[in-house]
Amino acid sequence: DDELQTDGNRSGHFRNGELGLAPTNEDVIRIIAAQLAEIGDQFDKEIQGRVVNDLVQHFLNENLSGEEITLHMSRVVRELIRSIPSDMEQEKAMLVLAMVLTKKIVNTVPSLLHRVFNTTMNYMNQQFHNYIVEMVSA
Repeated sequence: DDELQTDGNRSGHFRNGELGLAPTNEDVIRIIAAQLAEIGDQFDKEIQGRVVNDLVQHFLNENLSGEEITLHMSRVVRELIRSIPSDMEQEKAMLVLAMVLTKKIVNTVPSLLHRVFNTTMNYMNQQFHNYIVEMVSA
């Protein structure tokens, strides 16, 4: 699987101690990353602090499993997608919302980075794997 970097950095894998670039069109990935970042900036302004604080509390609750937190994140993304007006396709908007929420949670409580990152990756793999593959290959 190739990595999708939303910050425009090159994605690659180490092979025999050397960085080998993933066999993808870097220009396409950079264009997609720039578009997602722009959308994310717009959504960032719309997400209220209470939504982020609620998610932070779920991540801080060690009694909740990763699956339970992933389900909660999924519910929050679905609720936000209904409240934020957007004329883009729903999968793209939901993907960006998940990334923006991750950023906001980690900025609020940096010690949650590992748990939030893993949960977001699981959520994105479960919900958007095919969409991401199609977006990159299109």
